[in-house]
Amino acid sequence: MDGITIGLVSVACMLVLIYAGMHVGVALTLLSFIGVWIIRGDAGIASNLLALAANDVIADYVFGVVPLFVLMGLLVSVADIGKDTFEVANQIFRRLRGGLGIATVAANAVFAAITGISIASAAVFTKVAVPEMLRHGYSQRFSVGVVAGSSVLGMLIPPSLLLILYGILTERSVGDLFIAGIIPGIVLSLAYVAGILLMGKYWPEFVGGSARTAEDSAQLGWGEMAGKLLPVVLLVALVLGGIYGGLFTPTEAGAVGAAGALALALAKGRLPLKSLWTVLVETGHITAAICFLIISAALYSRMLAISGVTEFLRHLIVDSGLGFWGMLAIFVFVVMLLGTILDSSSIMLITIPLVLPALQAFGTDLIWFGIVNLLAVEIGLLTPPFGIAVFVIKATLGNDSPITLNDIFAGALPFAVIMFLVLLLVIAFPGLATALI
Repeated sequence: MDGITIGLVSVACMLVLIYAGMHVGVALTLLSFIGVWIIRGDAGIASNLLALAANDVIADYVFGVVPLFVLMGLLVSVADIGKDTFEVANQIFRRLRGGLGIATVAANAVFAAITGISIASAAVFTKVAVPEMLRHGYSQRFSVGVVAGSSVLGMLIPPSLLLILYGILTERSVGDLFIAGIIPGIVLSLAYVAGILLMGKYWPEFVGGSARTAEDSAQLGWGEMAGKLLPVVLLVALVLGGIYGGLFTPTEAGAVGAAGALALALAKGRLPLKSLWTVLVETGHITAAICFLIISAALYSRMLAISGVTEFLRHLIVDSGLGFWGMLAIFVFVVMLLGTILDSSSIMLITIPLVLPALQAFGTDLIWFGIVNLLAVEIGLLTPPFGIAVFVIKATLGNDSPITLNDIFAGALPFAVIMFLVLLLVIAFPGLATALI
């Protein structure tokens, strides 16, 4: 077999192995080794090449941003920042029909600016917002659906681990990608709010609840609201302001943010020694998993390059007559389809190396494409049968909850549709992603 055939067979084998249940990182590493072995005809050469590639990939300074932002996000979760933010948003929007849903979106948007992890948002607001909405008569499906839908803001509004991963894969500035996510993140948040208001008016049986009077809930004074929100605002300004103002690199901003989150958690007295140890261990687990996926994706990319598949696909796509927009439509469809069975990171690690040469041949703005790709990938968090945000919500609710997985998927569907409309908007108006750069 020639190299191109070997590469294409490896792609087919990868899909089979993943469908069979093999971990994505293990499948990519195994196929990379076997592919290089067959192409070069020497297992020793394959081992040495892959070892050098793994070292080159993970030794980059930019990888320090991964554990630092993960640590910051987990510290913020432990410090109950999400709860404080939700209480303030609840106070502001409580008199609107669907106000608790709007408060959840608003609080998630703020929380996203200091976490960057969708699953953290899903877990926090399942505990904080869902019981409150159910207590005020909101439907079960809406209560969990709005949490699932707004949790994806954690991967769009910077800092975002998926944008960091995309920046590493495409060798683009993480800082520029963070800036590109601001306007689409705000647009998606506003679209969710508009969707909730429209559902409250035209589909009230789905939303449930009602607009509440001032007596329906405890009042927060302006001073108390400021006290709950000020630490969040300061942390966001410190991290993102430092990046956008040119004071920090993203990696340095991650370190500053982690230190700020630690100081905030200690100042609030919400970080006992046991919780700190749990946060550190969880940071290590998440970082190791992400780095393993990055290494495996880099190995697979090099194997594909050696086989000639990437160049073959570039010519095939460019010369197919589909043009850029045809390729983009197929790419978005494939990514959303993969979202039904894979997590976001795995989808990105599999697809980007395959289409990157064609994107470069078309002269695509890879910063804009990163936002398009992220929106398409994140829709998969809400779609059955494998929507990781949905499973996180179900796990957080517990087995004794009457709310089923089907209820969560059904509740999240309107928000997935809204997200798809925002995706089309960003595709139609690239300036939404590039205007601030």
